[in-house]
Amino acid sequence: MQFGIFTVGDVTPDPTTGRTPTEGERIKAMVAIAQKAEEIGLDVFATGEHHNPPFVPSSPTTMLGYVAARTESLILSTSTTLITTNDPVKIAEDYAMLQHLADGRVDLMMGRGNTGPVYPWFGQDIREGINLAIENYALLRRLWREDVVDWEGKFRTPLQGFTSTPRPLDGVPPFVWHGSIRSPEIAEQAAYYGDGFFHNNIFWPADHTKRMVEFYRKRYAHYGHGTPEQAIVGLGGQVFMRKNSQDAVREFRPYFDNAPVYGHGPSLEDFTEQTPLTVGSPQQVIEKTLSFREYAGDYQRQLFLMDHAGLPLKTVLEQLDLLGEEVVPVLREEFAKGRPAGVPEAPTHQSLLTAARKAGEKKAEGKKAEDKKEAVA
Repeated sequence: MQFGIFTVGDVTPDPTTGRTPTEGERIKAMVAIAQKAEEIGLDVFATGEHHNPPFVPSSPTTMLGYVAARTESLILSTSTTLITTNDPVKIAEDYAMLQHLADGRVDLMMGRGNTGPVYPWFGQDIREGINLAIENYALLRRLWREDVVDWEGKFRTPLQGFTSTPRPLDGVPPFVWHGSIRSPEIAEQAAYYGDGFFHNNIFWPADHTKRMVEFYRKRYAHYGHGTPEQAIVGLGGQVFMRKNSQDAVREFRPYFDNAPVYGHGPSLEDFTEQTPLTVGSPQQVIEKTLSFREYAGDYQRQLFLMDHAGLPLKTVLEQLDLLGEEVVPVLREEFAKGRPAGVPEAPTHQSLLTAARKAGEKKAEGKKAEDKKEAVA
């Protein structure tokens, strides 16, 4: 099972000091957090994609390419790649380039985005969000899997004899997760292609997450990719820890109360009871995270949000030390217990390359047998 962190890259005032970091400081902080993630033994660092204040990660591949040069084993991912407002041709080229630079340590999560004005900024209509996601991703898959593409659709100019460059590393495209909080059409899309489904359940109760994940698993099996239990599932989570749970609640409360997304709404206590947010001791984080398996089944990737709401970098790095030293080692051990043998691990470039080679060998053997049969006849 993979463990990692994701960032939305918000530039938010620290409510305890009133200080707002500069955009440059926030960007450099995200890089420092990624490097810290590798240092403490996490598997994944994922960045969002936003094109509006107060967010800074408008160019995920630029940041991830920079991080790639400063890490060795960390999987570089996105917590949203906007499949609706980005040109699929540019996505195909940008992430294939990143693949080569990072020696395959790349995957990405497709999403529609949750900011309405972004659509017209990029010449699109938010009312076409689902249709854009479906058409654009269908084209992206072809661009990565076919050397020459002829294509015509509704939302971009036609392509004639087009080759996306560079080609995917080793002929194997990056693994794709489809991220959605509330849209069954996106879960259906993930199931249809046999891709991963990431439910960023940080704002939602367990029963909603359970319905979405179960729907994806059933449709995954329906399309013949395996059993429901073999579907590739990822979940989000939010944590804030101190050795003493009372200290964690006291320190985090002003950040929660003033957070851009959920501030001035439900109380911290109500929110932690109803959603995956955990504010407390490392043991409480362990117990809450392990409970996700009760309604999502055995899954492949767990990402935590830890650097939001104005938390200073020093505090985030302290949180990561606790995560790496006291939480993730226990989670790895506990999630491995009782995990059925047929449940796959999260795909990596190497595992996808191995599967592709085996499929090629099987196809060659089948053709050889067919040729021999025809020769005998």
